[in-house]
Amino acid sequence: MKNIAVMVSGGGTDLQSVIDNVENGYIENGRIVLVIASKPGIYALERAAAHGIRGVVIGKDEYPDMADRTEAIIRALSEAGTDLVVLAGYLSVLQPALIEAYRNRIINIHPSLIPKYCGKGFYGMHVHEAVIAAGERESGATVHFVDEGVDTGKIIIQRKVEVLSDDTPETLQQRVLEVEHEILPEAVKKFCNGEIVF
Repeated sequence: MKNIAVMVSGGGTDLQSVIDNVENGYIENGRIVLVIASKPGIYALERAAAHGIRGVVIGKDEYPDMADRTEAIIRALSEAGTDLVVLAGYLSVLQPALIEAYRNRIINIHPSLIPKYCGKGFYGMHVHEAVIAAGERESGATVHFVDEGVDTGKIIIQRKVEVLSDDTPETLQQRVLEVEHEILPEAVKKFCNGEIVF
């Protein structure tokens, strides 16, 4: 059984997709042992509490110094016996010390078809706005491993979404989210089952 820690910064719909798929048995070899929030008061923490999952806040207010914050995250992950770290709408770039501590054990969900519309500045609604502004015919979501770059790690799963002629960033976001909620649990399942080979 793999211990999963999920790092979040917002509402936590991607977190919920993993919780649901652990509880329904789809992710049969994994359990969520910890949720780390980058700030207090976000709905993702309520989702965790509703399912009896421990949530902690490790953010800029608690740890203004980046090195101290990274050390606190590593300590929390270690104390929880974490095998896999899932970034589910976590909006801070991880520091090298954390990446090194959990090398090839940190995955991220990104709302585009990497290598398009990724890297610095491409997060949340900015991605969908850029896709529509460029007149793209398709977009999608990607689950990838996290390395020292921004959205540059090995791709695990991608799934496409058609961009419709009347799409707004908001409508495109909703359809991409549906795909995120499919491929993130799928990637977690593969990791927990030992199906991802380097």
